Amino acid sequence: MENNPFNGALYFLRGFTLILRPGIRGYVVMPLLINITVFAALIYFGAGQLQLFLDNMLPHWLEWLKWLLLPLFLIAGLLIAFFTFNMVANLIAAPFNGLLAEAIERKLTGQGPAEGGVKKMLADIGRTFTSEIRKLVYIGVRAVPILLLMLVPGINVAASVLWILFSAWMLAVAYADYPMGNHGIAFPEQRKVLARRRWLSVGFGGSVMFGLAVPVLNFLVIPSAVAGATAMWVDQLRDAR
Repeated sequence: MENNPFNGALYFLRGFTLILRPGIRGYVVMPLLINITVFAALIYFGAGQLQLFLDNMLPHWLEWLKWLLLPLFLIAGLLIAFFTFNMVANLIAAPFNGLLAEAIERKLTGQGPAEGGVKKMLADIGRTFTSEIRKLVYIGVRAVPILLLMLVPGINVAASVLWILFSAWMLAVAYADYPMGNHGIAFPEQRKVLARRRWLSVGFGGSVMFGLAVPVLNFLVIPSAVAGATAMWVDQLRDAR
């Protein structure tokens, strides 16, 4: 079955092998360095803010509670950091992710977009960042209502499931943009293409979501997701268009 979530997950796993191929590894270095820098900065800043928050929240006579609350806030903070890391790192590394998607497509098919390379990347920086901002707005407008529903007792269980499905869709949209954007496909049309393979896309995005939650592995998730999304474009989404 083409429209199968398990096939989507396999494309993400395939991305890990694709980024190790000769001629591809060089395109992974810059996104990887950006990922490590952004994640280290978020952890450093987040740890300081967490300590400051606990110091201000608890009166001196309840300071002993800090050791009970710290693990809970740390887990919540890490979950927020993983998703913030993904969005910020993608925003900064977007031009390099486009180059990586182009290199993967050329490796898989022997040809890529009609125009490509560093010169095109530099010319398209404005369009790339505009596309990233558009994705963030699209995600934010839909994420806020779901997060609010998660605060309502009784509805929050269904809202949690909805949040997981939405997060998977969001990540599929985020990474499929790179190969499709290289071909000049606008963001609204990208979503229509993905919708024609919705469960395939959700399976891909869901596997990316779980990968982001694994320490150390999450540094390789972004380039692997770009590579996997490009393979999915070549095999499935290009025909769905």
